[in-house]
Amino acid sequence: MNGDAQIVGGVDFVAVSTKDLEAAASFYADTLGLRRSVYVPERGYSEFETGNLTLSVIDGEKMGIGHNVNRNAIALRVDDVASSRAALEAGGVSFSGETLDTGVCHMAFFADPDGNALMLHHRYAPRATED
Repeated sequence: MNGDAQIVGGVDFVAVSTKDLEAAASFYADTLGLRRSVYVPERGYSEFETGNLTLSVIDGEKMGIGHNVNRNAIALRVDDVASSRAALEAGGVSFSGETLDTGVCHMAFFADPDGNALMLHHRYAPRATED
């Protein structure tokens, strides 16, 4: 391959492991308000749409790959971290620490019922990227 070829064109989904598919599906749909696009409990998975990425919630034990909790937070884009955090806290979601202001974005960290790391994220300053 030469240095000019791009192999990867995007990311289609991210898998999130669960030991209780029904509880996880309820959390992602009812608590976070994500649209569920697939629910196949007999095969051990459900999918939720975020607008630009699908979260595939899987029962890894049922699929034979084991249950592995993700400790690296998936950043869920929101319009306002403070109000979104308050709404989730009112619904019983616990956050880790205070909301972080990095100088370009706000972040608030929490986890799903299985302990998979998630964050509310809002970028308020332009993103600098490399060409």
